[in-house]
Amino acid sequence: MSILQKRYDGFLQTPTLWKGNTVFNLQQFEITPLFSKINRPINNTLRLGKYVERLVDFQLLQDDTISIIAQNIQIQDAKVTVGELDCLIQKDQQPIHLEIVYKFYLYQPNMGVDEITRFIGPNRKDTLVKKLHKLKTKQLPLLHNNSCTPYLKQHKLKAQSISQQVYFKAQLFIPYSLPYLQLKTLNSDCIIGTYITPEELDFFKDYKFYIPHKKDWLVQPHTHVNWMNFDHFKFILKSYLLDEFSPLCWIKSKNGRLQKSVFVWW
Repeated sequence: MSILQKRYDGFLQTPTLWKGNTVFNLQQFEITPLFSKINRPINNTLRLGKYVERLVDFQLLQDDTISIIAQNIQIQDAKVTVGELDCLIQKDQQPIHLEIVYKFYLYQPNMGVDEITRFIGPNRKDTLVKKLHKLKTKQLPLLHNNSCTPYLKQHKLKAQSISQQVYFKAQLFIPYSLPYLQLKTLNSDCIIGTYITPEELDFFKDYKFYIPHKKDWLVQPHTHVNWMNFDHFKFILKSYLLDEFSPLCWIKSKNGRLQKSVFVWW
């Protein structure tokens, strides 16, 4: 199986972060994942967010009820770019402005006031709540910006008739010291592993390790990789942590169990 296929399959297997419009009244896009052979190349130099958008393009094309109107629409005002619409589609005759998000978040029990405010990025540079606010106050309102009207006219559309939805998928990680977490608002199925602090690293002396490339964070762990023993991994990991970068890793226990974990620098 090609690495592109593994990334696409991993993307399809990632659940959406919530159902309906239960979070910030943002309507989650619903589409049935159809596992099919991806038969179009994707530029491997794209950053992960743009790469995922191309995977979504392919997924949308597999659904007979959906047609893509336009993608990555740069909205300009007097030659100044004011923003971008990820995607305009039509599903069952309903035009939809779709914003696409794929994120990795870690749960910090002592931070924030509820489960939404307790999820942060692996490097502590972004948070779930900031992303939700950006969608709500900047990305989705762009459709109703006057500068957007000419672009919609090209496709014989009016902003008032377009449904706005988000396709927000995420991989969530909980503390290694917290064996179980049941989410109330977000989708607990998104919890796919734990994160491990430097102080907890020695608990894994008997494990094997693999550090995938960033785009391969999408991929479901499998055995056909070059596994590192603990000492080798610890040596390699040190440079990541010194650079204040928290890598997602695959770990394999003595009994062969595979899982994803994030090794944090903080």
